[in-house]
Amino acid sequence: MDWTALIREFITLLVVIDPVGSIPVYLFAVQSVPQRLHRRFAVRAVIIAAAVLLGFLVAGQFLLEITGLRLGSFQIAGGIVLFIFALSMIFGDSKPVREIEEAERDHLAGAVFPLAMPSIASPGAMLVVVILTDNHTESITDQAITAGLLIVVLMITLFLLLIASVVNRFIGNTGASVISRVMGIILATIAVDSILGGLDALDVLDVAQPPAGGALSTDVAQ
Repeated sequence: MDWTALIREFITLLVVIDPVGSIPVYLFAVQSVPQRLHRRFAVRAVIIAAAVLLGFLVAGQFLLEITGLRLGSFQIAGGIVLFIFALSMIFGDSKPVREIEEAERDHLAGAVFPLAMPSIASPGAMLVVVILTDNHTESITDQAITAGLLIVVLMITLFLLLIASVVNRFIGNTGASVISRVMGIILATIAVDSILGGLDALDVLDVAQPPAGGALSTDVAQ
């Protein structure tokens, strides 16, 4: 795996997990939790999210194969879901606002919901870890590297949660909303690329690969 691929995977995981977007959700969730338990609360939420995402990384493709589904089809479906999710980030309520309202409606404020799921281990993140660790194209070493990148992103998430009060005073909910929308645009681009990759895997299109050096190509062979 080259550095370009590593950076791409890291950015992909960073976007779909959206550590900054989880800060307002965390701040709401700990409102009724004693201050001395806030650190334990954040650690527990990240551990639960890590268990869910690593579980999908290890067994996600196995579940696809026993159901007879092709990874290319899953890439296309995942790309469509990610694109819709990205549109909701760009045009709809921001991720923090939407999840805080959901938490208020259900009267739940815990480490599992809404912080671990769906804020950190979102459906989009679950799809992405499966797509990035295709057993037929990625070696065990590459998959282990992806798992390592996932853990790094989760550690970044944990760090931001632990300093959430300071970060929130700095960027505010408005800043988190702006960043979430920018990440939505990036995620939409990643979603389109996933769809094209799925079409290529199914031999529907012959999609030109980006040239060496990481520059993006706009040519798609018909």
